[in-house]
Amino acid sequence: MSVLTTLLLFCDILLLCCVDCTEPPQDEMEPLEVEFHSVDFRNVLHWKHHPRAPEDLQYFVQYKIYGDKQWSVAELCQAIQELQCDLSQETSDPREWYYARVQSASSEGLSPWVISSRFHPQWDTIFSPPKIKLNVTEQGIVVHIKPPRSPLQGERNTRISVTKLQKLIFRLYLLHDGVEKETYETTGCSKKVVIQALSPQTTYCLQAVTVTHRSGRTSERGQSTCITTP
Repeated sequence: MSVLTTLLLFCDILLLCCVDCTEPPQDEMEPLEVEFHSVDFRNVLHWKHHPRAPEDLQYFVQYKIYGDKQWSVAELCQAIQELQCDLSQETSDPREWYYARVQSASSEGLSPWVISSRFHPQWDTIFSPPKIKLNVTEQGIVVHIKPPRSPLQGERNTRISVTKLQKLIFRLYLLHDGVEKETYETTGCSKKVVIQALSPQTTYCLQAVTVTHRSGRTSERGQSTCITTP
């Protein structure tokens, strides 16, 4: 091989290396771990970026109902830099199955679309504990239960209670001196529980959880709320 041929071959290799250095591999632009996180039917799509991804990445989100052929554009999640997109309104029917997908773009080009796993709001959302308010009557301690609310709006522009979208059970734990004494349950339709046969002049505390009727999945316990009997 002549010296000239060797020199030309070396230049070609050097040129290829420079191209590889300036253009990031396509997989470094792809969104990672695209998945829904849902609490009280607030359905938010999350993803991550590659550690060596270009700094000027922007993201584009689309969604569709399972079985549909066409993807719909998530209008508020186009050319965004955040690593999440709230799709609560787009996935507002809790009985449907949904998919979402994310594509990234930079000055270097476009990534492939990355699709989430199938998402079902009724099965996949988790619930926060209900809020409770206590007062004492001649009957005993009256517990008023306020269920969590979804981000969806009702007819009067008020947020819809999650009990309108999912069958739930509320469980109450009665404690005295930090010791659990009794457990009470009520369906999501009943917003009041009366606890009777309590000792006089005694401080009781209550904690509440939300239980999903279908799966039996339980929320974390709410904060203790305490009251003293007369």
